[in-house]
Amino acid sequence: MNSAAPSPVAPLARLRGITKRFGPVTVLEDVDLDLYPGEVLILAGENGAGKSTLIKILGGVHTDFAGRIEIGGQTARPRSPLEAAALGVRVIFQELSLVPSMTVADNIFLGRPLTRRGGFVDNRRQRAEARALLQRLGIELDPDRTVETLPIARQQLTEIAKALAGEARVIVMDEPTSALNAPEVAHLFELIRQLKARGCCIVYITHKMEELEAIGDRVAVLRDGRLVGVAPAVELPRDRLVHWMVGRELGEQFPHHAATPGAERLRLEGFTVPDPARPDRPRVADVSLSVRAGEIVGLGGLQGSGASDLLWGLFGAAPGGARGRVWLDGEPVTLASPAQAIRRGLALLTSDRKATGLVLPLSIIANTTLADLERLSPGGWRRPAEERRVTEALSRRLALRAASLDLEVETLSGGNQQKVVLAKWLQIRPRLLLLDEPTRGVDVGAKREIYQLLNALTAEGMAILLITSELPELLALADRLVVLHRGRITARLERAQATPETVLAAAMGQQTAPAAASPAASS
Repeated sequence: MNSAAPSPVAPLARLRGITKRFGPVTVLEDVDLDLYPGEVLILAGENGAGKSTLIKILGGVHTDFAGRIEIGGQTARPRSPLEAAALGVRVIFQELSLVPSMTVADNIFLGRPLTRRGGFVDNRRQRAEARALLQRLGIELDPDRTVETLPIARQQLTEIAKALAGEARVIVMDEPTSALNAPEVAHLFELIRQLKARGCCIVYITHKMEELEAIGDRVAVLRDGRLVGVAPAVELPRDRLVHWMVGRELGEQFPHHAATPGAERLRLEGFTVPDPARPDRPRVADVSLSVRAGEIVGLGGLQGSGASDLLWGLFGAAPGGARGRVWLDGEPVTLASPAQAIRRGLALLTSDRKATGLVLPLSIIANTTLADLERLSPGGWRRPAEERRVTEALSRRLALRAASLDLEVETLSGGNQQKVVLAKWLQIRPRLLLLDEPTRGVDVGAKREIYQLLNALTAEGMAILLITSELPELLALADRLVVLHRGRITARLERAQATPETVLAAAMGQQTAPAAASPAASS
């Protein structure tokens, strides 16, 4: 095993011989790791490498493990997240641990409420201290807002504020930027620099190479539950990091994509998605575009651009419905519900797989077949053998890594969960695939597998509408781009025209193409 030179500074925490098994499956084996003050330690590895299990052990979620933890020089074995927090360890999990029906202030002080005489919660003091904390952190949030009314990015900022409210010395962040836009990411990085200056250790999990390079001091890589190596970030070039992670060379990041567009698959004219809360300002306004069989059309835009609302409206799932004209393969259609959309051959992979993509307590088989039960169950009779057969075929195609197809999906890594969502939609044999952040929370190896899958699907004639917040990914995968700003089209770009500068300028509202241009002429 490769390891960085020892630091002369005493570590805040030591992990020695950490081993964890789920039944017969070993997910961590003999992991040693030191966490030093004033550093950002990037914890890297493919999905399923053991990263989340390791931080759950440190954070008091998993208590049945072998090995030893020392915090502040003392042996510790946190038996709950509250005990870990009392020891100075806070974990910001990828799965948000907020109570949706409670306010931002109540969530920030969840588990350690501020009380007055008699043990009653002092709501006024909590609101005041939450407001002061948010202002100190530079996070614009109303402490009286109910969390369930916030978009996912604001919920993530609430989770971050909750973790930073205590006197933590070790702060673990698991994919904290997955729902944040560029300015919010820049602000988070500034907060991390402030925490480093205070002597905190930040354990940071990310699959984004640019984030690793921007804030990482050291990198620790897990593969198949073992610690492969630890090195200073500046001494670990991308190719060696990827080799440590996947155990093989991947070649170029984006496989070659050559579109051979066929007949027009989708056409939208005057497509509008209202905002029930603001009738005067629709989420999507008068959008016209087309997608041909065998091509990927990318939807660019910043958070709030309306791109996701466009996909939800097209899928018949927008809260306020949608209006406008829609054609599929030249036939005018009405898509007023997801059931109608699915019957017409549309599939929507949403940006939040846990909330809207999967039923976490159900098995891989149950999730994979969920959208196609009507066809798989003629006469209303389930056929378990057929469900297993189609799931096995899709799991092989997607290189799904799971000990058994009967496992509950919630036990899988993020990347393998994403593959199950893809399998579910591929099972309905869609004509048009709507993808909203298909590689969010997915490691570099799984990303490449998804890119290869998209190439194979377009080669088979599938049409794809793609949203991704990773601009290099959008530019590499999309044959054409339609950029939105506040629900309106500001640019239509062929691949050769699309650059980071042109896309960002259009995403910020600079009009580079007539918004009313006909799809046949310019999309």
